[in-house]
Amino acid sequence: MEQSKRPNIVFVLSDQQRWDTLSYGGVVEGVTPNLDRLAQEGTLFENCFSAQPVCGPSRACLQSGRYATETGNFVNGKMLPPDTDCIAKRMKEAGYDTAYVGKWHLMEEKEIDPSGWDVPPQYRAGYDYWRVSNLLEFTSHAYEGYLFNNDNEKVPIRGYRADGVTDYALEYIEKHCGDRPFFLMLSLLEPHHQNDERRFCGPDGSKEQYANYPMPVDLQNLSGDQQEGFADYLGACNRLDWNVGRIEELLKRQGMWENTIFLCTSDHGCHFKTRNSEYKRSCHDASIHVPLVAHGGPFQGGHSIGDLVSLVDIPSTILSVAGMQIPTSYRGIALDQVASGNIQGREYVFSQISEAVCGRCVRSKKWKYSVESGSEQDSWEHPSMPYYQERYLYDLEKDPHELCNLIHEQEYEPVRKELQKILLEWIKEVEGETPKILTVKSE
Repeated sequence: MEQSKRPNIVFVLSDQQRWDTLSYGGVVEGVTPNLDRLAQEGTLFENCFSAQPVCGPSRACLQSGRYATETGNFVNGKMLPPDTDCIAKRMKEAGYDTAYVGKWHLMEEKEIDPSGWDVPPQYRAGYDYWRVSNLLEFTSHAYEGYLFNNDNEKVPIRGYRADGVTDYALEYIEKHCGDRPFFLMLSLLEPHHQNDERRFCGPDGSKEQYANYPMPVDLQNLSGDQQEGFADYLGACNRLDWNVGRIEELLKRQGMWENTIFLCTSDHGCHFKTRNSEYKRSCHDASIHVPLVAHGGPFQGGHSIGDLVSLVDIPSTILSVAGMQIPTSYRGIALDQVASGNIQGREYVFSQISEAVCGRCVRSKKWKYSVESGSEQDSWEHPSMPYYQERYLYDLEKDPHELCNLIHEQEYEPVRKELQKILLEWIKEVEGETPKILTVKSE
């Protein structure tokens, strides 16, 4: 592909956004009108899943095209190794201008000290334009804060955080000279909770605007903090969506929209403390099922694709739409090829789980099977374990909200054995290990 013909690529990553905050979830409608429209015009991947439902590890997968244990980023606070074969480095080699704006979360966490969340140039994974905080949740609140620029100088976030961070992405687009294509990644914190305040922070008025919105079935039936936080959570999702519209509008004014491929997804979902004491870090779809909207190039036509895909497929997709060869080390498939009908999606997706437990999960369209091992402390210290215990089995056709765990039911023993075999084969291929999985006793 000639460099002049290569598309610009804009990749928007939200943080902790459930798949069903978009209208296709059928419960929460009208919160994300821009993304809903782009999905109707482009391609909606209905069944996209996080390869690791926690912030840093998921981001490592998105930069490297590999699973979290392969990069060493199996928990938060790990540094993405500088020699990692990252997408931005590949894009630069192909003549792309590269930019990163927002939350990074791929540096070593030394202290919770806002002055220490800058990222030295050698650890920026190939991005040139840089307006970033390693831990945005510790250098900002909903209506104040800062990022760091290329010279590691603080630059202010003005207005609501999603707006102020997006301003820097718009600044980059406005200044782009257009003599070569660009790859821009915008990593927003919304709708992630504000850590130090232990609450969700939508823009002012969110509680009133979204007070009466219906909750997804899992949140209606399980105990957590959704009653306190869901309205602000939706408000943050709505403001994120508004900023997607700002990006589209500017690209159209600049005459670049028709030659831009737009991707939007999230690092993981949110179960509102219904599955454990945090908001993700579990095998459940509330943690791992994420939205994925693609628009432009091969993603035109209003297609809705039900094939299973993974966030680990995103780097391969970015390289593919840029006309580049996908490294053999990358684990993903090219989703533009899925959208074009040249290949099928996945029969199974896999997730590695850490920090709450050390776990592994395999999901098909019908079944969810997950195993766990060790204590919470073990999960922080060890990327994998020699033994796992069967923990969850769900029939997703009968129980899509995962309210009935079948792991102890004798009639499902053949299913468990088959899924255990598939999971062990995957662990062997990706992790190079052969752990034992302890089976449960049927009741």
